[in-house]
Amino acid sequence: MTRRPSSVRMKILMVTSIAVALVIFIRFAFIMLSPNKKASVSNRAPAVAERGSIVDRNGRLIALQTRLYSVAAWKPEIEDSVKIGNLLGAILDMEPGSISQMLADNRTSRFVFIKRQVTPTQSDKIRELIEEGQIPGISLQEEFGRHYPMKELAAPLIGYVGTDNIGLAGLEYSFNRILAPGSVTAAVDRIYGNSLHLTLDMNVQFLVENIAQEAWEDFSPDSMMILILDAKTAEILAWVSRPSYDPNTFAQSNQNQRINRPLAIAYEPGSVFKVFSWSVLLDIGAAGSDDTFHTASGYEPEAFTKYGIPPITDIHNYGILSLSEAIILSSNVAVASASENISDTDFYRSLKNFGFGNSTGLPLSGESQGLLNPVSNWSARSKPTIAIGQEVGVSAIQVAAAATTLANGGILLNPRIVSKVVAADGSLVKEYPRNPVREVISPKTAKLMLNLMEQTVISPLGTSRKAAVPGLRISAKSGTAQITDPKTGQYSSDRFLSSVLGLFPTDDPQLIVYIVLENSRSVSIFGAQTAAPMLKEIAQTLAPFYGIPLAGNTVLEHSGQVRIDNPKPLPLGKELHDLTGYSKRMLLPYLERDDINLIISGNGWVVFQFPPPGTSIENGMNIYLELK
Repeated sequence: MTRRPSSVRMKILMVTSIAVALVIFIRFAFIMLSPNKKASVSNRAPAVAERGSIVDRNGRLIALQTRLYSVAAWKPEIEDSVKIGNLLGAILDMEPGSISQMLADNRTSRFVFIKRQVTPTQSDKIRELIEEGQIPGISLQEEFGRHYPMKELAAPLIGYVGTDNIGLAGLEYSFNRILAPGSVTAAVDRIYGNSLHLTLDMNVQFLVENIAQEAWEDFSPDSMMILILDAKTAEILAWVSRPSYDPNTFAQSNQNQRINRPLAIAYEPGSVFKVFSWSVLLDIGAAGSDDTFHTASGYEPEAFTKYGIPPITDIHNYGILSLSEAIILSSNVAVASASENISDTDFYRSLKNFGFGNSTGLPLSGESQGLLNPVSNWSARSKPTIAIGQEVGVSAIQVAAAATTLANGGILLNPRIVSKVVAADGSLVKEYPRNPVREVISPKTAKLMLNLMEQTVISPLGTSRKAAVPGLRISAKSGTAQITDPKTGQYSSDRFLSSVLGLFPTDDPQLIVYIVLENSRSVSIFGAQTAAPMLKEIAQTLAPFYGIPLAGNTVLEHSGQVRIDNPKPLPLGKELHDLTGYSKRMLLPYLERDDINLIISGNGWVVFQFPPPGTSIENGMNIYLELK
């Protein structure tokens, strides 16, 4: 009788399966029983990853790493989840029942975090319970949190990190790969990220924020932006975006508070834009210093009449104006009339050269390019309308960057917020030097525009006269623009944007100031009445700070050496006292204490401390001291 092929195949399959199973069993036994076997997984704990700091131009800490602990549980070792829930709930301010349920739930992972990044006081109490053996299966996992000692100062620019120490907004997000530690390539206990050095001066930021706060209370705007730039380098010295928030508690803020307005918001600039329109017209020869403009009947060329376009008018009937008078009075009719003498293409190309319609190149995410439509999309009204600051969208940083042309002989500079990136060992990773982009206007035109802008400040009729500072030459241009109603797509009848652009001193600008208020609700809607006085206060504050002399003031020279008596060191009690003036030697007793972590930056004597004097001392708290 002949065997069926299926029986043969079945036997072959069985023999093969048994052989494979035997090989696997022998290999497993060899691995498990071999006396020379090596652990496949290292017993070494993962390296602690510390995020790099963010500091200002003087090395003052803006964002730093703090060591915190998270409470975790390993469920297989937990015998009494109710007891542990009661003990932990009282310490962590959590519902004991929710903790017990979390620990008893077998449907989730055997490892679970009960609470992330608890306070030092809470972690100390839990550590005591662990050492006493009262909460088996519970552990403290070391983690790093992020602390922002400057709180709301420049917060929308700086951003914040999430619970897992990953940047979620601002510079923290854009430079996350730079700040975050790299991968572990060696057996190390701790790895470090790079530090980010900004161009910001937090002293200037603090001064300007105080002025902004006063204006916020006086004018009650919906939002506010202030930018201060070094006119010669385009380094950003202060960046104000309001409303703001505290990044230490970012979860308590709303989206409106977190918007980085100078970067992300585009708007019609209004009359401030005439600075750049006149610069183009003067540079290309479409207007001249000796020109006069007939403004009485408004600007209504034949094309306007043909297509039923409303005329462009001024607030008042100014009659015949010289160039200087047209700028002093901020005449819409004069600049619209002068725009007839330049082609659409040349006007568009020149404004693009100022940077409008393009991002500035700041290393930040979410930057608006603004809006400057190509000539093919222009109507009969577009060119004169753009010349007066309508039908064009700009961001605050675009306007401030464009103003660098006036301070640098017509050369546009890229604005800078980061000066360098430094590794944990102090080596330079990357530097961001002064970056000239292109020549936009001639040095002659730049100087002429500064002098014309100065007339708006010193003339009794000037729209920026409330920005005048006795003894200081200031070039400025204020503006007021209607805000578009998003519901109708038309200009709102009761919402306005007021602004002012200032450079000083006029003969050799050192600082650029740009201020924007959205929907001011006070004495006036006009930038001449709201933003211009703010420019005056900022100029008065910053001129002496940067050594800019005021005419008539006596300038005194000093050797820079001051003799002071050292304060007597005091023991730390329940509250932190003022350590200002302490030398490194005087800080030695505090370094020997185990209950506090003293972080010292620099050499010399203490000039800054955080937390401030009067703060309650907690076990394990970090105390940062800056020495100079």
